[in-house]
Amino acid sequence: MKWNARFFTFKEMTASATARRCGMNNLPDQVQRDALLSLCQEVLDPLREAWGEPIIVTSGFRSPRLNALVGGASNSQHTFGQAADIRTLSDRPEDNQRLFALILRLRLPFDQLIDEYAYDWIHVSHRPSGRQRGQVLHARRTNGHTVYSHHAQVAF
Repeated sequence: MKWNARFFTFKEMTASATARRCGMNNLPDQVQRDALLSLCQEVLDPLREAWGEPIIVTSGFRSPRLNALVGGASNSQHTFGQAADIRTLSDRPEDNQRLFALILRLRLPFDQLIDEYAYDWIHVSHRPSGRQRGQVLHARRTNGHTVYSHHAQVAF
């Protein structure tokens, strides 16, 4: 299947400095690739269009091996091609917070939307089929561990 996301390239959705440094293959299979494309077309492209300037993907697809290496959750949607960590071009927490609010305002079909560590970045996921949970969470560090608090539930 041809990659036809409007604003996001396959390369940026699979890029990983850690994988490069470790000489790891971080290429998705066809199912994961299709999920990545769905994430771009259904959530990231409309978001970029509305935002009006580039959005940086800091982490998209992660192979299970890479995900373990970077300390990702064992059931991370990144390993299925269903998630991306994003930030604004400015990378200022207040701008990331505005981007987070825009995702909610646009009612984009996300599965999970997570404010990571006071808007250091935003985690957004999308299931290529089935119902989106519309789960809105905040992640904070407490005693060296990440603690997630439920912020809201959005119905699509």
